Amino acid sequence: MNIKFPLATSSWGQEEQDAMQRVIASGMYSMGANVQAFEQDFSKYLGSKHCVMVNSGSSANLLMVAALFYTKNPKLKLKRGDEVIVPAVSWSTTYYPLYQYGLKVKFVDIDLNTLNYDLEQLAEAVTHKTRAIMAVNLLGNPNDFGRIEEIIAGRDIVLMEDNCESLGATYQGKQAGTFGVMGTYSSFFSHHIATMEGGLIVTDDEEIYQIILSLRAHGWTRNLPKQNHVCSDKSDDPFEESWRFVLPGYNVRPLEIEGALGVEQVKRLPLLIEERRKNGKLLQAAMHAHPDLIIQQEIGESSWFGFSLVIRHGSQLTRKALVQKLQDMGFECRPIVAGNFAKNEVVKYFDSEVHGTLKNAEHIDQNGLFVGNHHFPIPEAFAALASL
Repeated sequence: MNIKFPLATSSWGQEEQDAMQRVIASGMYSMGANVQAFEQDFSKYLGSKHCVMVNSGSSANLLMVAALFYTKNPKLKLKRGDEVIVPAVSWSTTYYPLYQYGLKVKFVDIDLNTLNYDLEQLAEAVTHKTRAIMAVNLLGNPNDFGRIEEIIAGRDIVLMEDNCESLGATYQGKQAGTFGVMGTYSSFFSHHIATMEGGLIVTDDEEIYQIILSLRAHGWTRNLPKQNHVCSDKSDDPFEESWRFVLPGYNVRPLEIEGALGVEQVKRLPLLIEERRKNGKLLQAAMHAHPDLIIQQEIGESSWFGFSLVIRHGSQLTRKALVQKLQDMGFECRPIVAGNFAKNEVVKYFDSEVHGTLKNAEHIDQNGLFVGNHHFPIPEAFAALASL
């Protein structure tokens, strides 16, 4: 296959190359000043108080869930057996931390047009047993957080956001990933910004932030301030604090090269999102009335991670035929994230249930795919798609 329209392309320039060389010349490769600078710049872009960088978006999800087990705040604290609602369509590591921490997973269907929660199904799924909701903003599209906040109003329900695919998306002017107590992001190559590998967690909660700092690096106290919310005041003797472990943490630290790349990528981020949105408008103009295919319906302002194509009910077009047509045109394409995740064999290990039916998730699992978007104009791609 001759790939004319790949799923992802590099957004690096000379600045990123120079940033890597500076780190190499410094001889300091493990997490340090560049990571800290990236965290500060990233949180400033989002309007969030705190940011922690880790080695992947998957690790970001892991620490987001873990932090809720160690908080002292009873409104946020989770325990094994608590029920968490999830959309049936997302990536695997949205779900795995929930299983790994012994939470009860309840799958809810998605909306065929937005690819995010079916909001009526979500409202029905919430009961007195529900302790948390995982909102996943799919393919750049933010959820309808106004409706979600109505659903959980007056209830002790923790809202988390997996925003790994939707950096730069906004709902009513507010950045996706900042509606819940925490939000996660990915800076893997194919995402809006790229630091090779990488992930980030943002929060406005000081205690949660400090818990994540400890969990990121072995569960030790080294990265905590002297007076903190995690443990008693730290000793003034750094030797005594060298190997003091207070939480059952991990080692999911990023590298200095990744932090340095992030500093440069955040500078580009407004333009990267602007160009993706321009492409989104061209897609909408070309495909809004296609007889066989549905494109994603935008909520708020999408950052258009990629472009979904879902075969309409009643169409004679098959996905196999659609894939072949796209490949013949030079499009690289993939299923929509992991499709209906509840059908996967791995779910046998979960404590889980399905609310109602997952008819829309199953439809996109069998009849949906997505193609790539980019940070530069691709008008020929939309002309090709319109001809399908």
